[in-house]
Amino acid sequence: MSREHGLCRKLTADDAMKMHALEKRCFSLPWSLEQCRLSFSRLAFAAFGLFSEQEALFAYISFYHVADEMEILNLAVVPEMRRQGHGHFLLTTALKAGRKLGIQKVWLEVREHNTAALALYAGCGFQPCGRRNKYYTDTGEDALVLALTLSA
Repeated sequence: MSREHGLCRKLTADDAMKMHALEKRCFSLPWSLEQCRLSFSRLAFAAFGLFSEQEALFAYISFYHVADEMEILNLAVVPEMRRQGHGHFLLTTALKAGRKLGIQKVWLEVREHNTAALALYAGCGFQPCGRRNKYYTDTGEDALVLALTLSA
């Protein structure tokens, strides 16, 4: 629990509907409710969420972890609560969990023009290592592939 960031806890399948609602508010290509539900059935999937005192999910991060690698899938914060450190808090929470799992390399894709996300990831040590041309089907925008090597 962090008063500054609300209640942080690992999400479960019971949170799929809240996760989907947040996806729809934050992303132009949100996961479907079915995708949210199915993600929790995968052993490699994990997610952490931030909840208000009224138990509303206002931010979350999800990732896959296999062997010694992690892929950050989504990091979402409701628009009215952005730029308050919630994304950074969730990202560092996920990276701490990764270290405990023995993760050595972390990957993610981000829209090339998402300057706020790029600044967040750079501030946590992520470095560009590739590009996926026309990755985002809604705009044809490229994705930058970022990587971070975790130390013990």
